[in-house]
Amino acid sequence: MSELGAVRVGSLQPPRLPKMAELIANQLRRQIVRGQLAEGEALPSEAELLERFGVSRPTLREALRVLESESLITVRRGAHGGARVQVPNIDVAARYAGFVLEHRGTTLADVYEARILLEPPIVGLLAGRRTDQDVQRLRAALEEHEATAHVPMVAIRTHTAFHALLVELTGNQTLRVLTGMVQHIIDRANLEWVESKVATPEETGMSLGLRAHHRVVDLIEAGVQSGAEEVWRKHLTEARDYLLRPDVTTVLDLMS
Repeated sequence: MSELGAVRVGSLQPPRLPKMAELIANQLRRQIVRGQLAEGEALPSEAELLERFGVSRPTLREALRVLESESLITVRRGAHGGARVQVPNIDVAARYAGFVLEHRGTTLADVYEARILLEPPIVGLLAGRRTDQDVQRLRAALEEHEATAHVPMVAIRTHTAFHALLVELTGNQTLRVLTGMVQHIIDRANLEWVESKVATPEETGMSLGLRAHHRVVDLIEAGVQSGAEEVWRKHLTEARDYLLRPDVTTVLDLMS
């Protein structure tokens, strides 16, 4: 055996064995994500869990802290406290992604570019597989938006909800999570923009946005995939150019 080979073999480290608290957290996590423990359901009492797992109280509490940090349970302290299940949701992933982007000094222009790359093909996908029920939901969302257009702080929420609906209707859960992380940050930016403007729908750009939404629904209903993609890409590009602000350039600026 060569000297180099001997060094490599000698430097190998045995795999780290998981701590007991990690094993307990893994088991409870699997039950939650598989739906064996339902949203809002109380975990067994501390005494029951101690007996089931045969561990010390500090070990069990460490396991619960892991799950709480992952937003899979909420823990209420005190005599009448206990742990209750929270099912995983996009908001949790979005918040964590926000922390990562903050740490990396990511610009908002970077986030908007990601949305421009992600959403138009999704709209094209929806145009290719839409159902009558999908179109009805999109039309209903447009009606809701029009009904609130005169109240900017309400209208911006229906506006961003429409973006989420387009992704939801594709039925692709992976796309929902990926775009949800980006959209979470953009929704925050949009809300702050409208608050800073305190202006009419025309001044906040929502009238133009609503027209683009109507146009893309028409194309989706007609099944024109390339046209729907093109309209949506133009809409997102114009929104980026309009909403980027000189005083808020990074995700950290936005979240701080």
